[in-house]
Amino acid sequence: MCTALGVPGLLDSAAAADPGFPVALIVLIGFTVPLLARDRHPLPVFAVITVFSTAEAVSGVLTYAHFLAQLIILYNLARFAPPAQLAVAVSITIPQTIVTIMTFAPDRRIERIDSPLAVTTDLVLCILAIAGLGLAGRVARSYITALEDQAVRLEVERDQRARLAEAKERARISREMHDILGHTLAVVVGLADGAAGLAEAKPKQSAETLRIIADSGRGALADLRRLLTGIREEGPHETPFRPQPGVGDLDALLERIRAAGPDADLHTAGDLTALPAGLQLTLYRIVQEALTNTLKYAASDTSVRVSLIAEQDAVHVTVEDTGPPATERDHSWEGGGHGLLGMRERAALYQGTVAAGPNSAGGWSVRAVLLPTPPMKAGLDAHQA
Repeated sequence: MCTALGVPGLLDSAAAADPGFPVALIVLIGFTVPLLARDRHPLPVFAVITVFSTAEAVSGVLTYAHFLAQLIILYNLARFAPPAQLAVAVSITIPQTIVTIMTFAPDRRIERIDSPLAVTTDLVLCILAIAGLGLAGRVARSYITALEDQAVRLEVERDQRARLAEAKERARISREMHDILGHTLAVVVGLADGAAGLAEAKPKQSAETLRIIADSGRGALADLRRLLTGIREEGPHETPFRPQPGVGDLDALLERIRAAGPDADLHTAGDLTALPAGLQLTLYRIVQEALTNTLKYAASDTSVRVSLIAEQDAVHVTVEDTGPPATERDHSWEGGGHGLLGMRERAALYQGTVAAGPNSAGGWSVRAVLLPTPPMKAGLDAHQA
């Protein structure tokens, strides 16, 4: 467009004797070619156009293109350059425009100018308007960029939340499978050892032990089927879910422990059945893991005492065996394996703590304290249940 506006002035210069067509052509090129880099380098382009505008006024060659070129570069300065540079450019452009009008208007080199003051005023207002329009475009572009950045950030946060949820779910499933398989296998191994010794001397008692093994295995398979069916996405559930275990299932748990060899005793105090289902599951799993460790590490003639005391503001769990140890236990809390870590994670859901270590009787003790009403969302219990 600048080139098209400069063609009439170029033709007029070709007809004039001095300075002639070459100067007009150079000036026109100086106004148009630098505009190709106006987005990337607005300030240098403005400087070049300002130099050629001055040369135009000094040489007396009027191309009619420098007004539009100045407006274009001012718009780009407003959009892409710092506001300080725009202010400097406007403070230079306005006086230069006034000088140009006053230079060419007296001898009517600019055609149809009857009132130079009115034309100058209009051009100054146009310069200010273009600068304001460029600033508005800059603000709009910044706002759009901010929205795009926010959308990208929200997508990243959404993906992160999804990955955290997946990791949390995998950890929950891993913990459940550890509790189910670890306990069942420990019971099965203990019962199988006992059944092997009773096979010849007491075949009826050996058969009963084998039946307990079968029942334990079927129970573990049912728990695993429930767990895996719950995480499948396709298809309806083939069988109804069995309720998650609670404090009411501790008697059956201790019966299996007794069948495996150790003498197990349960002591309870307070209204445990009134506890939330999620808390009851946590208590059951902590006791189950502690008893599993007893089967793994203590001798078969050990005795175990399980104590659950429900107070108004806390639930105390204690599992103590008398040993003697059949294998060495790890005394390090962090190095104690996934079982102790799982107990600690479960207790943390209810602001609880778990401590484990040797006791004065030569065995091992696990003590946990949990709060019945943790300051979390009510949906947590439902999720655990």
